[in-house]
Amino acid sequence: MVKVVGIKFKNGGKLYYFAPKAGEVYTRNMPVIVETAKGTEYAWVAYPEREVEESEIVSPLKPILRIATQKDKDFYRACEEKKPQAMQICKEKIIKHGLEMKLVDCEYAFDGNKIVFFFTSASRVDFRELVKDLASALHSRIELRQVGTRDETKYLGGIAPCGRVCCCAGNMPEFKKVSVKMAKAQGLSLNPGKISGLCGRLMCCLGYEIDHYLESSKKLPKVGSEVGTPDGRAVVASLNMLKMEVLVKIDDKNGGWIFKDYPASELRYKRCEVQTEDVDDGDEEE
Repeated sequence: MVKVVGIKFKNGGKLYYFAPKAGEVYTRNMPVIVETAKGTEYAWVAYPEREVEESEIVSPLKPILRIATQKDKDFYRACEEKKPQAMQICKEKIIKHGLEMKLVDCEYAFDGNKIVFFFTSASRVDFRELVKDLASALHSRIELRQVGTRDETKYLGGIAPCGRVCCCAGNMPEFKKVSVKMAKAQGLSLNPGKISGLCGRLMCCLGYEIDHYLESSKKLPKVGSEVGTPDGRAVVASLNMLKMEVLVKIDDKNGGWIFKDYPASELRYKRCEVQTEDVDDGDEEE
C-alpha cells in the first residue's frame, strides 16, 4: 500500500495522486503547491491522505511541495485578476490577424512566466504570428492550445437541460464514451435537440444508466414481438426497464386493441441475448 493525496487543478477536473509531504496534515479543498511535469502548480486537495494499492499509481509519485502560504494565495489571486485583461488582448489580436478561432479561457502558470490560451476552431489554425504578437503585448511565454467543443463547455460551465450544472463542469473528472446506441437502448427520442447537451454533442449522462438498460433488455421481450399473458396472446407495445414491466396490446376480437401492463415475470416469451458492445458514433472528446 502507498500513501497518497488526491489533488485537483480545477473544479470538476481529473484527480491525480501526489505523495504527501512528511509532517503536513491536509484537509479537503486546502490549496497546495505541487510539482508536475509542467513545473510548479497551484492546486487543491480533493481528499486527504489515504492508502491505495501500488497498482493504482504511476511511479514515481510527484510530491506536494507545501501547503500554500499566504504569499502563494496572493500571487495566485493576482494572476486570476489579470486573466480578463489577457483574454481581452487575445481577442483583439485574433480579430486583428483575421483568425477563425474562438477563445475559450486562459491560465497563468504559477511561476507567472507563461500564459496558456485555450480555443476552439473548426479547422487547424496557423497562429504563429498571433503568438509573437501576444508575447510582445503580455511580456510572457505564450502557448495556444486547441480544445474540443466538450472541453469548451467544461471550461465555461452552464446549466444543462435537466436544470443542474453541466456534468463535465461539475462532477465529471474525464469524458466518457457516449453513442446514439445508448439513447436507443434507453428508449429515448433520437431527436438531436432532446439528447444533446450545451456543447451540441450527445449528453454525457446517456452513459450513467446504460449498463442497467443493457442488462434489463436481456430479460425483456422485444417491442413488436408476440408474448403469452394471463389474458391470452398479445403484442409488446413498449417496455419500462426501470419497473421491469411490459405494456402489451391484446386483440379485443372487434377490430380494436386492449392495452395492459404486466410484470415481465408474468409473461411467456423466448429470451434472447442482445449485443452490448459500444458503438462509436464519432461523438467523442476532441
